Amino acid sequence: MQPLPVAAKSTIGITMAFAVQIAGCGPASPDSDAPISPGPVLSADGVQVHYEVHGERAPALVFVHGWSCDRSYWDGQVEPFARDFKVVTIDLGGHGESTTGTRTAWTMASFGDDVAAVVSALDLERIILIGHSMGGDVIVEAARRLPDRTQGLIWVDAYKQLRTPRTAEQLQSFMASFQSDFVETTRSLVRGMFTPSSDATLVERIALDMSAAPPAVALSALESAMGFDRAVPPALQELNLPVVAINPDTPPTDVESMERNGVEVMFMQGVGHFLMMEDPTAFNALLRAALNRISH
Repeated sequence: MQPLPVAAKSTIGITMAFAVQIAGCGPASPDSDAPISPGPVLSADGVQVHYEVHGERAPALVFVHGWSCDRSYWDGQVEPFARDFKVVTIDLGGHGESTTGTRTAWTMASFGDDVAAVVSALDLERIILIGHSMGGDVIVEAARRLPDRTQGLIWVDAYKQLRTPRTAEQLQSFMASFQSDFVETTRSLVRGMFTPSSDATLVERIALDMSAAPPAVALSALESAMGFDRAVPPALQELNLPVVAINPDTPPTDVESMERNGVEVMFMQGVGHFLMMEDPTAFNALLRAALNRISH
């Protein structure tokens, strides 16, 4: 995850629930907006992973949130895209409604297992993985576990460049302030990822929400995400999938390094790190264009 990651609520197995219709009980029609809210599935290490399913049509769009966030960060995309696709939004382990279980290492690999568990439980044959910030790393790991099902990846401000990985010293320096004062460091970081014209209410809502994440989960995940940039180029080469990045137009993106690694970049103007929440209409138009490039 190249930008500073800013993107941090039972039963065993899965039971597909049916929406309750106004006229009575029964399966929701394909045109219904009501989500299917199955019971949680178990990840590889026993963590219970919660998610929602909207819509019916293949391919399925699997939305993965960023660091210290949850599936609600994609609320602006669910209804528009569920008209044309099956939409799956996931709470990664230790985030949102998903549990912590006995997991102690909150790595991109363990989060990739979470996504793979949901996709396998739903028996989704064709998927496009969409990840915001740290979620961009997670979907790389998920695709490695689901190579025969994944049609492509869409990063949402996950990387600005794929040229120079962070050093161990840079990682230690960055982590130090979070380890010293997690709440205030997180709030400061989040506030700095918006533009001067951003909605102040949205800024504070996200800053407060992410700073309330469990520190043990957040610190472990942050360290794993910050060190994952070294693994990305070889993973993309291994996957050999179409990858589209949707980035804010500032700060600048090193387009040459992205394209050299097979990543096509699209830009959105006038937004900060949380593109999909700051201007859902403009973002959704770009996301549709990205989906068309992957699907055709």
